[in-house]
Amino acid sequence: MSAESRRIGRAELPRSKPMSKPSHESSVLQKSTGSRDTGDYALVMTGGGARGAYQVGLLRYIARKYPDLRFRILSGVSAGAVNAAHLAQHQGTFLEAVEELKGLWEGLLPETVFRVDAPTLMWNVVRSGVQLVAGGTTAPRVRGMVDTEPLHDLLVEAMGPVDGELPGIQRNLDQGRLNAIAISTTSYTTGQSVTWVQGRDIETWERPNRRAIRAQIGIRHVMASAALPIFFPAVQIGQAWYGDGGMRLSAPLSPALHLGAHKILAVSNRYVRTRAEASRVEVVGYPPPAQVLGVLYNAVFLDLIDQDAIRLERLNNILRKLPEDQREGMRVVDLLVQRPSRDLGRLARYYEPRLPSTFRFLTRGWGTRQTSSPDILSMLMFQPDYIRRLIELGEADAEARAKEIDAFLAA
Repeated sequence: MSAESRRIGRAELPRSKPMSKPSHESSVLQKSTGSRDTGDYALVMTGGGARGAYQVGLLRYIARKYPDLRFRILSGVSAGAVNAAHLAQHQGTFLEAVEELKGLWEGLLPETVFRVDAPTLMWNVVRSGVQLVAGGTTAPRVRGMVDTEPLHDLLVEAMGPVDGELPGIQRNLDQGRLNAIAISTTSYTTGQSVTWVQGRDIETWERPNRRAIRAQIGIRHVMASAALPIFFPAVQIGQAWYGDGGMRLSAPLSPALHLGAHKILAVSNRYVRTRAEASRVEVVGYPPPAQVLGVLYNAVFLDLIDQDAIRLERLNNILRKLPEDQREGMRVVDLLVQRPSRDLGRLARYYEPRLPSTFRFLTRGWGTRQTSSPDILSMLMFQPDYIRRLIELGEADAEARAKEIDAFLAA
């Protein structure tokens, strides 16, 4: 991982001496330099299903040191959308908001996220099979492998929406505690990446295959952003149907940049493997569906943050060489990326035996026991013990990089 470490800064200052080479377990990919002026802090949280608990651990460490800190720009995708929405609508301090978020995650069970009873799961399997062989004729419609109504009910109870919307967001906007929140989704209807934005004095944007829409953020936006394809059903917003925001979001940092961020703390749920780890065989023989889905989901949901960070670094380097009057309104942006020091897929394998029996039976049918790193399972592992372990890991990783985080926030 240390080979990928690089500096991304926004100040036009001489480069400092290279830092000593960190171990591969370093949880920070990019480190920031100081900044001469202060701008809005943005918090960007990526997806990954149950892996979102790692973000809570990181936030808890920061909140305990900076209880009154305010990230005035929040951007979330999938599980990160749940965390972003909670922080954006909470009326208390940063520490109070994070502690409540921690309680929400620690209270999760598989059955509080989706229905795991044997009749429901088996009926979904039967309906999926019938739909595949029906040849387009009338057949029971399957919208997802699991029913996520329990997750909807849980979010309603935790966030207290009014007519589906989160009124706390507007209150924080009116009080100046928040500038904007962005929740990214993917439109199955048009194939576009759609980011729903609520904020003060914001301008929407449109790029190839992605655009922003003003909205009063509500539970439906969060549910849509968190709808893992195939497994979770799509969510209807207006006349269109939406799924997980990570599918078409080619530039995960873009919402925060468009909303005016000067400094971005991005939390990824992807572990960066060493060269030796990357060359290690994870499955022997023909890859089972779990391995194929794991590689696919990692590529779609977790890998893009690294590419976007590289693009931002290159742009920063160009901008630093230009006088400010020639930058055409663009700015250099501090970026700090925090990530796990352990492979969360491999970690999930140790907790798999504790899953509900019927759900465990079905996941093993996908081949989760045939791979040493069942990444797809780690996204669906809403087990209390696994969730607690991820929160602990997030705190430990943040503490290990305390100097970088302190320097980033102090600047």
